[in-house]
Amino acid sequence: MDYLWSPWRFRYVSEADKATQCVFCKMVGGDPARDRENLILHRGRSNFIVLNLFPYTTAHALVVPYAHVAYMHQLEKDTLAEMMALAQKLNAAIEVIYHPEGYNLGMNLGKAAGAGVADHLHLHFLPRWAGSANFVTVIGETRVLPEELITTFDKLTSFFRD
Repeated sequence: MDYLWSPWRFRYVSEADKATQCVFCKMVGGDPARDRENLILHRGRSNFIVLNLFPYTTAHALVVPYAHVAYMHQLEKDTLAEMMALAQKLNAAIEVIYHPEGYNLGMNLGKAAGAGVADHLHLHFLPRWAGSANFVTVIGETRVLPEELITTFDKLTSFFRD
């Protein structure tokens, strides 16, 4: 049997169910001066864009409402409209920098649907390339990302400066 060591992940795994505050609320409620550290690309009126800390592909980002709600029907119409406008802007930025061959967008609403943060909905935005789900991911259940998150952040952040 082969092993792939990722000791940095232990803190996340061991503390995931013990969190007393929502990871998104905690992140966005912090000091905006720490947005780079928290990988927050943009703060809108009702939503923010953040890089996924455990991405499936390079530039896997989330559009997250400030409102702590679990289901779409609980969102204000303006919040939902801004969520889509920010996804559109994110699409344009990723297109210019990374030139992906396709995209996956989606939400997992509720734990049974696979939501990692079930009580705070968020839209996943994943650029895709032929081979981005290669044998290492499919057979080895391992993701190989060719770029560090902070590098991705630095490349994308300029598209969201006002």
